[in-house]
Amino acid sequence: MKILVDARFTRLDHHDGISRYGASLIAAAARIADVSMLISDRRQLALLPEVPYTLINSPLSPAELFVAAKVNKLGADVVVCPMQTMGSWGRKYALVLTLHDLIYYEHPEPPGFLPAPVRVLWRLYHKAFWPQRLLLNRADVVATISSTTAALIAKYRLTRRPVRIVGNAPQHGHTPRDPETGADKTLLYMGSFMPYKNVETMIAGMAELPDMTLHLLSRISPELRAGLEAQVPAAANVVFHNGVTDAEYDAMLARTTALISLSRAEGYGLPLVEAMSHGTPVIASDIPIFREVGDDAVSYVHPDSPAEFAAAVRKLEEPELWKARSRRSVERAADFSWDSSARKLVDLAGEAVALRNGRVR
Repeated sequence: MKILVDARFTRLDHHDGISRYGASLIAAAARIADVSMLISDRRQLALLPEVPYTLINSPLSPAELFVAAKVNKLGADVVVCPMQTMGSWGRKYALVLTLHDLIYYEHPEPPGFLPAPVRVLWRLYHKAFWPQRLLLNRADVVATISSTTAALIAKYRLTRRPVRIVGNAPQHGHTPRDPETGADKTLLYMGSFMPYKNVETMIAGMAELPDMTLHLLSRISPELRAGLEAQVPAAANVVFHNGVTDAEYDAMLARTTALISLSRAEGYGLPLVEAMSHGTPVIASDIPIFREVGDDAVSYVHPDSPAEFAAAVRKLEEPELWKARSRRSVERAADFSWDSSARKLVDLAGEAVALRNGRVR
């Protein structure tokens, strides 16, 4: 079975969530199956594993409507796309489309990196569920990354196709920190600054933590940074890094008191699992997806309560509790692996081929 994975959503300079998801799945699946990939820019290869590839149009191009004509010539049995927007008209192969979450129905602001016309279409698309149904029902199998999203797909009857879970996982290859060494009086946030990420609440909570420093690690526009800096309480210590390398991030995770995410909605919450794999405790908003991912390893707080956030940090200053959270975090993170996800991907690819062949016959 020849599996072709659409890697055209890979970023050019650094991974975002979908970019890392696709690249990690390709790397793991290529070890156990015949895998190749589609790219739209050779610069994407710097963030992708060394597997055979074909260069075609951007997924945001009008040519995407007819992309199946190009893909048909590649002889793949099944194409797996880490998004749900891949063109499929006239396809001669099985197709797996992926829906990560339903965040943008409740929080409709599109990602800022999208071109302006695409942002307009994005908002229109998320005003009703019927466009999503049209997209997903073109697939033979629909993939998603969590039981939480799978339940929402069922709740809103978004597809008639089988829905299978191919989860996210942390990047391994590092040694978890030694709980006995303790932690610096720092807190980390890794994620975007879109409104639903709710960075404002953690900034407000820092007013009650004057001896702690909150490090906001991700890239941020000057306009957003100015707005958030204006909200920093007088006694609080908040540092904007505007991006860090993977090595810098790992080094900070190895010393910090906790990683923080007070997001009001998530598709998965990969920074939580990454932090836990280092043995770094997590404080997160009490939402279903974080409960699914973090189980009993995470300290949960109301996303709109700066006081609950600050109180959770103070509890982690108790050495024995911090050590217990650190050890439990490593145990929980071990439940997720790209190898396991790759096996599920190969299984659902085979299922998609069988379903398509049955319909064609």
